[in-house]
Amino acid sequence: MKFEQIKSRVDAYVDEVWEDVVADIAALVAVESVEDTAAALPGAPWGPGPREALTRALAIAERLGLEARDLAGAIGYGDVPGASEHVIATIAHCDIVPLGGGWHFDPLALTRREGYLIGRGVLDDKGPLVLSLWAAAFFRHLVEETGEPLPHTLRCIIGANEETGMGDVDAYLDACGEPDFCFSPDADFPLICGEKGIFHGAFTSSFTLGQGGIVEMDGGTAANAIPGHAEALVRAEAAELPEAAGVEVELAGNGLVRVIATGKGGHASLPAGTVNAIGILAAYLLDNVELTEDEVAYLTLMEKICSVSDGSGAGVACTDARYGALTAIGGTIKCADGRLEQTIDIRYPDTVTGEGLADTLAAFASAHCAEFRVLHDAKPFYIEPSSPEIRALLDTYDEYTGGHAEPIVIGGGTYARHFARACAFGPNEPGLELPDWVGYEHGPDEGISEELMRRALKIYIVSIARLMELEL
Repeated sequence: MKFEQIKSRVDAYVDEVWEDVVADIAALVAVESVEDTAAALPGAPWGPGPREALTRALAIAERLGLEARDLAGAIGYGDVPGASEHVIATIAHCDIVPLGGGWHFDPLALTRREGYLIGRGVLDDKGPLVLSLWAAAFFRHLVEETGEPLPHTLRCIIGANEETGMGDVDAYLDACGEPDFCFSPDADFPLICGEKGIFHGAFTSSFTLGQGGIVEMDGGTAANAIPGHAEALVRAEAAELPEAAGVEVELAGNGLVRVIATGKGGHASLPAGTVNAIGILAAYLLDNVELTEDEVAYLTLMEKICSVSDGSGAGVACTDARYGALTAIGGTIKCADGRLEQTIDIRYPDTVTGEGLADTLAAFASAHCAEFRVLHDAKPFYIEPSSPEIRALLDTYDEYTGGHAEPIVIGGGTYARHFARACAFGPNEPGLELPDWVGYEHGPDEGISEELMRRALKIYIVSIARLMELEL
């Protein structure tokens, strides 16, 4: 069937199947598929929750007529076989971040309200996963109707470990190798063609606590998030500590005071508009608490890392035209074995390398009574926007939105960076005004517009039809 004929049938198809699509999303949302490797078993390497969600997703694929395969519980996929050996793939995931607090709706029950779907995973990424399966089902029906195979195999890869380590991709690549092209419906429209490098490290104090003003410190929950809360237990007189914006002081007894800093948190890849609570805390302690020289040096390191987000405090600021500016944030401060440990998260362009960052940060640490070690380094990823695959997706998006969109580069990380030729492609539209009872991915009341999801399904089907016309 010709491309224009396929396109003319998409609206009717989406109208016909939409209630079933929503029902399948609900079936996946009901599973608390958070990684639990402590409960891992053969066939369930990420724990029972991701295993159950993968089982349900593969069952949906089979019901829709896809040829499903389970790769030992690590990951799976469903195929619409094609005439050639080439593979065009989508990759989405059925695992989720922890539910967390603050919900006004049941996070494990799909809620439909005033044109929105609400529940953990409706946006990230169970809803888009279901869209990819129903897009494949459209082509399975087409093959059945015409008796002609697709030019290339269409594969819907179902991940189960995206939110933590993406070890599922390693399992897939080891078993199946690279697809010819892959897009992940786990991000924003119009299209993400590049991702900055992701670098994590830790600064450990070269001294132990006990002799100076600091007794303990704690702040932040994850290395890849700007903390909105941080606190320190210090030796001081509460009456002598002045008031300051974002700071509270509490008596802790025995000559100790608890200093609590409040900022504005956010994701490490999007630091604009955030206020790092660790930076507030470090600056306040430096100004108002009697500290040893070693403590002053280390808190100065903390302040330099946490008070700005462009890396200039640590001497790593840089930018380039393709990826934009480097960002750097201090994510957590903890006490470990009597020493302070401050983490740093850097999203970097390809004008620098992870090795170069490590060298600069090691010298920075040495000058501030600290030692530095690398925790993680993932190199930048980029696919040329002029490539035919990217143009196929963007042309489709433009047709459905009436505009002329340009691909973007982000500081976050998606499945795309694990493949040679890939991108991230919707379904979210950033910047849209949401009702105050609809939240974002990873937060309470996670939700997305049904109309956006319906449009995304149409975009995915038409995009796949275009990809099938390419010479791979």
